[in-house]
Amino acid sequence: MPWLRQHGIAVVAFFLATAVAADEFGDPAAGEKVFRKCRACHQVGEGAKHRIGPHLNGLFGRAAASHEGFRYSKALARVGDSGLEWHADTLDDFLENPRSLASGTRMSFPGLKKEKDRLDLIAYLRQFSDDPADIPEADPTASPVDHDLDPAILALEGDPEYGEYLSSECKTCHQASGGDDGIPSIVFWPEEDFVIAMHAYKNKKRPHPVMQMLAGRLNTEEIAALAAYFATLEE
Repeated sequence: MPWLRQHGIAVVAFFLATAVAADEFGDPAAGEKVFRKCRACHQVGEGAKHRIGPHLNGLFGRAAASHEGFRYSKALARVGDSGLEWHADTLDDFLENPRSLASGTRMSFPGLKKEKDRLDLIAYLRQFSDDPADIPEADPTASPVDHDLDPAILALEGDPEYGEYLSSECKTCHQASGGDDGIPSIVFWPEEDFVIAMHAYKNKKRPHPVMQMLAGRLNTEEIAALAAYFATLEE
């Protein structure tokens, strides 16, 4: 259900009996398992950093799209500018269907339909929003995919202009706007993650016949160039 609307979008109050209250959090241990669905893009816990998505430490009480140094989609930034803050009830709504809150989000996650999963995940994330000195240590939940790439490949500096030239085939499926209509966004990916993913397809370590074929056509410099282009692409 939509939350905040500005310029013609109605504000919906969620202080209702159906809203998630603090004492209705689920099981953090179960939520840690649910978080596995989020790990490809988000980190949480000690040492968490921004990756494809922002880190999730200190989430509760934070205004949406407010992390310094992370480039949010315009859709989510507008929601944050409208005054949305992350609390149990707003998170429950967002986790059920991210596009109900920000229709143009780059986030490719389809949502959690089971209420128990959402409450358990909220309980898990809540642990990382208390006193920063007390944030529990977590496993590296969104570390890049395991790989055996030569460090020189990851260190290669790509040419974004050349990447733009090469990108037309990518854009037949992936939206340059960063939107996601069933195809995951690759805009603003950290370059290292992009390179690792493409070489995983190239070396057939990630299963997707079309991507394996496309990546197989690219050499190391071309993959680096595409990574540089999509990492800096303006919306």
